[in-house]
Amino acid sequence: MVLDAQPTHSVHRVRRIVRRVDPWTVLKVSFIVYMVAAFGFMLASVMFWEVVERSGIPQKITDFLIQITLLDEGEAPFSNTEQFIRLSAILAVAWAVLSSGLTTLGAIMYNLVADVVGGVEVVLLEENVVPVLVAAPPSETVRVEPFSAAEQPGPAGADQPTMLVESE
Repeated sequence: MVLDAQPTHSVHRVRRIVRRVDPWTVLKVSFIVYMVAAFGFMLASVMFWEVVERSGIPQKITDFLIQITLLDEGEAPFSNTEQFIRLSAILAVAWAVLSSGLTTLGAIMYNLVADVVGGVEVVLLEENVVPVLVAAPPSETVRVEPFSAAEQPGPAGADQPTMLVESE
């Protein structure tokens, strides 16, 4: 009789308490996350500026400001695209650095508060897969024979078989 293993599942609840968060890890992870977000902000702002500029909105705003005499003739406050992109990049990087620092400060504050109140309790579901042996239908017989010394020309390498398995 051959036995076959079929898995069964069991699930039980597990309580875990988060008592400490490593500030160095929080700083590294948050800095990378915020830098990716800053890069996305840069891409979005450049695409937005291109759409606005191609639609002629900055020129219309400049003409309106000249018409109501807030600007003198010949001034163009929206003509420097490079300056807009630089300002956008500086703001994105400053935001990423400041946000990373505040997130790290939040982790330090959490550690201080968790020392007093005991941390945050998280309830998880843990799944266990337990194999159960079940009788399988009979299969064909298998004969296993080692190679003879005459069949192996040299020492057995990693790619050479050392046993011959025949099915009848």
